[in-house]
Amino acid sequence: MPAKKQNGKIFWYEVMTMRIGIYQGEGIPTAKEENLAILRRAAIDANEQGAGLIVFPELFLTGYNIGDRVFEAAEPSKGPSAQKVADIARKLDIAVLYGYPEKFEKRIYNSALLIDAQGNILANCRKTHLYGDQENSVFQPGDELILADLDGLKVGLLICYDIEFPEAARMLALAGAELIAVPTALMEPYCRTARILVPARALENQLFVAYANRCGSESNLTYCGLSCVVGPDGEDLVRAGTSEGLFIADIDVSAIAAARGENPYLADLRPDLYATKVRIQ
Repeated sequence: MPAKKQNGKIFWYEVMTMRIGIYQGEGIPTAKEENLAILRRAAIDANEQGAGLIVFPELFLTGYNIGDRVFEAAEPSKGPSAQKVADIARKLDIAVLYGYPEKFEKRIYNSALLIDAQGNILANCRKTHLYGDQENSVFQPGDELILADLDGLKVGLLICYDIEFPEAARMLALAGAELIAVPTALMEPYCRTARILVPARALENQLFVAYANRCGSESNLTYCGLSCVVGPDGEDLVRAGTSEGLFIADIDVSAIAAARGENPYLADLRPDLYATKVRIQ
């Protein structure tokens, strides 16, 4: 077991590592069973490569740009599709995070479900920052940030546009997140988000970010691809192009302590300053 010295004392600690799979693909609009079949095949591939977690894009279950059809396609968080994914996760011994439209009472949310390798639902995340008229006309925004414990790894959950708000990622980092996993549907011409903002979120919070995007076209949208896993130094561990595929990266949580020791952004925060008003001269 590794050791580190701090203030003259030696502390023993366990190194936490995990292999992560990112699936980038198109899926088939409104075709749940076909998309579940794609999910299963990708999970098999990820499991064979030793991954403990596989992340799928935003609204992967149904398609992102399906308009009012989302009302019929939406399911409860413990609905039939969730049970099927739980069965896949349990049989393949791999955790799964995927996007889906959630029906709750009379409301519809743009959500993502995290299921562990035993088939247990660990967390249901509702997108908090809705993008544009299309999303605002269909979905209700979530009102909380989610942090889950996945076999000892602290995983924060955000969905697409959420990661573009530094406050959301910072709150998860301050709550102890070691990885922020982001199902997304980033479309052209906003590809700079994947190239610039996602690494920035990892660097400024000194944690890992796993960003699973769509690719190809859907109705009038063309998706950017560029899915990635980024380390706490802001450098890509793996980066996709614009084609479908499964992309694998290993994360080592000890890299977080190394990055924060080099640049102690979180330790040097001034919350007292940020709570004050800006003085305009």
